[in-house]
Amino acid sequence: MGKRQFKPGNMLYPVPAVLVTVADREGKSNIFTVAWAGTICTNPPMLSISVRPERHSYHMMKETGEFVVNLTTESMAWATDYCGVRSGRDVDKWKETGLTPEKANVVNVPVIKESPVNIECRVVKVEELGSHHMFIADVVAVDVDEAYMDEKDTFHLSMAKPLAYSHGRYYGMGEELGSFGYSVRKQEKSTKAGRKTSKSAEKAGGTGKVRKSADVNGGKKAATRQDSQSKAKGQSTGILRKEKKRQK
Repeated sequence: MGKRQFKPGNMLYPVPAVLVTVADREGKSNIFTVAWAGTICTNPPMLSISVRPERHSYHMMKETGEFVVNLTTESMAWATDYCGVRSGRDVDKWKETGLTPEKANVVNVPVIKESPVNIECRVVKVEELGSHHMFIADVVAVDVDEAYMDEKDTFHLSMAKPLAYSHGRYYGMGEELGSFGYSVRKQEKSTKAGRKTSKSAEKAGGTGKVRKSADVNGGKKAATRQDSQSKAKGQSTGILRKEKKRQK
């Protein structure tokens, strides 16, 4: 079967389902779910979220220029969905979901305690693209849960079981298939090992002595050129003797 062409649309899946927290100038806060979020720059660290202007939280970000991207986990799936289908105009999402607000380190917006990673952001630009407006922001602080840190201070997000969103459905991340660069790492090791073996072989071959090798004759002694020549000479002498006897 071939491929069927769809009309242009958002089919870039899976994506992280994040909970964004915001607050207005009076300090009233809200949580809403965002699927259109992404990294846009490493240095300086920047990210973006795309939001419909009619959403309740939109004017809060426009007023303060601050928000927090809270990563979600499998255990937060219900809360993540709820915050995407209920409006802060009608319900208190903190109360309804049982999520816990905590003070951020830099911005004046609460972070979600249950989230393994809280990314504090300040807006630098808003692009009015169409149905969604893109908030481009600097990352001014990142807060991580120490429960996922090891003794070497390495953070393991996989231990938190991150949540992903794909075409209207929520999923866990599944098993690890490899780490960054694994596709060439094994090849590079094999190449280096091959070069090392080749150099050793060249060095051993230049001594003119018999050497053992696991790769030659199943580990038996490999004959030198001198041994081969002596053997060939002996075979020739034997043939000549047989030929003289026949002539007699």
